[in-house]
Amino acid sequence: MTIFNRERLTNDVFKIDVKRMRRGWYSDKYFENIGVMLSTLAEQGYVFKGENLRLGDVDLTKTEVGNLEVEMQWFTRRTGKVVVAGVDKALTMLRHCSGYFNGNGKFVNTWNRLKVEAVHDGTTVTYNGDPMSIQPVIRVRGCYRDFALLETPTLGLLTRSSRVATNVYETLIAARGKPVLFFPARFDLHEVQAADGYAYNVAVQRFNQDHQLRVGPYISTDAQGDWWGGAGGGTVAHASIACFFGDTAETMMAFASACEPEIPRIALVDFNNDSVKDSLLVMQRMFARYRELIDSADETEAQRYHLFGVRLDTSSSIRDVSVTPLGEPELDMGVNPRLVFIVRNAVDTAWKEWNLPQEWNERARKWCVSVKIVVSGGFNPAKISRFEKLDVPVDIYAVGSSLFANDGPRVTDYTADVAQVKIDGAWRAMSKVGRNRGENPDLETISEISQWTTNYIHEQITTFA
Repeated sequence: MTIFNRERLTNDVFKIDVKRMRRGWYSDKYFENIGVMLSTLAEQGYVFKGENLRLGDVDLTKTEVGNLEVEMQWFTRRTGKVVVAGVDKALTMLRHCSGYFNGNGKFVNTWNRLKVEAVHDGTTVTYNGDPMSIQPVIRVRGCYRDFALLETPTLGLLTRSSRVATNVYETLIAARGKPVLFFPARFDLHEVQAADGYAYNVAVQRFNQDHQLRVGPYISTDAQGDWWGGAGGGTVAHASIACFFGDTAETMMAFASACEPEIPRIALVDFNNDSVKDSLLVMQRMFARYRELIDSADETEAQRYHLFGVRLDTSSSIRDVSVTPLGEPELDMGVNPRLVFIVRNAVDTAWKEWNLPQEWNERARKWCVSVKIVVSGGFNPAKISRFEKLDVPVDIYAVGSSLFANDGPRVTDYTADVAQVKIDGAWRAMSKVGRNRGENPDLETISEISQWTTNYIHEQITTFA
């Protein structure tokens, strides 16, 4: 699955559309055209008749271009440290879809004729902006026409997955080890949730390894955990509060009563634009029921009414009523540091207004200070860094669309280049001008069959029977 367990995922997990991928359905048309051209030349026995511009005195007059073996390398052009993700699925594409259709229309899988090297998902590479100095994450040697069609889908996969993973990693760094909830599902097609959630988990593992921490992965949909066994989590939405006519406290009481106790109770407290008032109302109602059940010796049921946290999600165009205006949007509007400090203080001291018996005061105080502050709405590494620099008492950041960002220094585009060609049994440099063959000590040789699933072995047997 990743560099952290040295295992690789297979098509049992990915369920790639093999039939259409083999036909070029997901490939830029020019790669399909190249495949047709090279296959035709191979059938015709064409040998190179052009001018030798790059290889000096090497004799090319007997070289069958249609059957030319090349060495291709896949690498990112995002500057800085990049968390690599998508390699296992790219390898699965190569494994199941490298090959050609014979004269009878039968697909001949040529995976076992390729020499493939690849890093593990979760590996990091560094790019300094010089295309002459790159670190490949996949390297393939073999007949180019057998895998030309796969350049498009493998590049697209590596680009998106590594972009999400690296954006998550940088967000975790900004959060200084505080949990980052993965909340971008609503901002993209549902078909990409599994890959995105996997990339997120890879980044969390990478961050934990690099910083000797144990930050957990927190996703919002089950699909995001499909490839690695995670499960979506969450509590209430604004729509649910609307169903209770704006009564946030009543919403949370209903939620606590109806939902399994292991689901964290996080109250969304900005619906009425008074985060302090609604936080206190929720806390008062839930603690009263909690206390009642404890006094009745029903501690199991009482856990339903343990408030895990309150979530601030004030729109950037609105000033919460608890925030005194200063005339600066950054200081007044949305979820800002002042709002968090105000809510934190109100939450911590709420118990003082509950007129409790003396023996319940300390327990109530601990119940209140254990309530976490979750923030969401427009958070990105820059905003999180500002909050952390000010020691704003945020416990958890919920981050959405910024984890998909692909602008400026976050552009994560991957490229696949032919670096060498094989002539008379010898490998010769053949990079385009301005590019070079790269090295990466984390590349490892991929075994032909032994590492893959029973399904793949069966495919090979039937293909070559």
